[in-house]
Amino acid sequence: MSASQSHRGAVVWPILVMALGTFVLGLTEFSSMSMLPLIAETYSVSPSMAGNVISGYAIGVVIGAPLFMLLTNKTNRRTSLIIFVVMIFVANGLSAIASSLPELVFYRVLSGLPHGAYFGTALLVAASMAPEGKRASYMSMVFAGLTIATIVGVPMATLIGQNMSWRVCMGIVAALALFTILLIYFLVPSCPVTQPSKLREEFGVLKNKLVWSISGIIFVGFGGVFCIYTYLADTIINVTQTPEVTISIAMMMFGIGTTIGNWLISKLADKSPLTTTGIALMCSVGVSIMYVFAASNIWWLYITVFLLGASVGLAAVIQSMLLDVSPTGHAMIGALVQCAFNTANAIGPMVGGAMLASGASFNQTGYASAMLFFGGFIMWALSYIQMRHKALVPATS
Repeated sequence: MSASQSHRGAVVWPILVMALGTFVLGLTEFSSMSMLPLIAETYSVSPSMAGNVISGYAIGVVIGAPLFMLLTNKTNRRTSLIIFVVMIFVANGLSAIASSLPELVFYRVLSGLPHGAYFGTALLVAASMAPEGKRASYMSMVFAGLTIATIVGVPMATLIGQNMSWRVCMGIVAALALFTILLIYFLVPSCPVTQPSKLREEFGVLKNKLVWSISGIIFVGFGGVFCIYTYLADTIINVTQTPEVTISIAMMMFGIGTTIGNWLISKLADKSPLTTTGIALMCSVGVSIMYVFAASNIWWLYITVFLLGASVGLAAVIQSMLLDVSPTGHAMIGALVQCAFNTANAIGPMVGGAMLASGASFNQTGYASAMLFFGGFIMWALSYIQMRHKALVPATS
């Protein structure tokens, strides 16, 4: 067996186990969106009130990501992963037995607390395992658990919720988390933090203008994804006017696109992350505009939604770029990325909702999405200028 084959065999199981953790996180976050009507019915509340369940999770992510990444800064990363998944197990178990909506919202906040910290830590472990020139690919394999959740996990959870109960779904997520804890303990190697950074170094990252401009690609640009995704079902019902089953198919196409885009973009980014990111952002602007016109035909809409999902593949690439430009403060970087995504998840629907309130049709949220993606491209251009000025380019470029 060659050295490269031996290395590949040694990392495949740890990577798969960490990807299972991100799969559980994907179920935790996205399956509740499809079950909001069931939750509203259980507690006899309006859909808007039930929506606080989603907001609660996002709040938990924003609070927990920086807090727990910093608190576990000196902790063995395998131990940190176990702690985070234990929190996921407990919080989802409590969510399954919540007796009131406020209680459920509180438990969803708890569920969101370890989300960003788990992602950030797992990606750092994957990056430490990667050979030279393969970091983006290894990080994307961990991220793939989330994308697979959008294809397989969420549709299955929705089906279980509709035929049994949303409580059963959350119970299943808790059981999967428990299984993941055991796998991490036995299959993920010990990963001590050899040179823990000081809090001053972690917060010092926030003074780096380049970190903020690269993060801005997510803060602004990825709002374009959520701007369309949030109102996709309404577009299909009111504009495309096809049977409701096509909504599930469209969601699945988004998930497939995310998975393929995650693999393809990371492969391209191994050679040139900065160039790949800029091209992908401009392609996403075109896809968003295409969405406006594709909405009249379900088949064209499927293709457009698939391409939109592919843009999510930039996630691991951008985090890899941030690690390149900031030799210290990686815990804060991981937290910042997760906060950026959840902020984008709020900005996208807000901008799209503003357009709808002004009288636009649902498919015209594609124009708002295009503006957000172009805003992300502007942030990329600012990053490019700074890197050229400092003669700083990613090591894998």
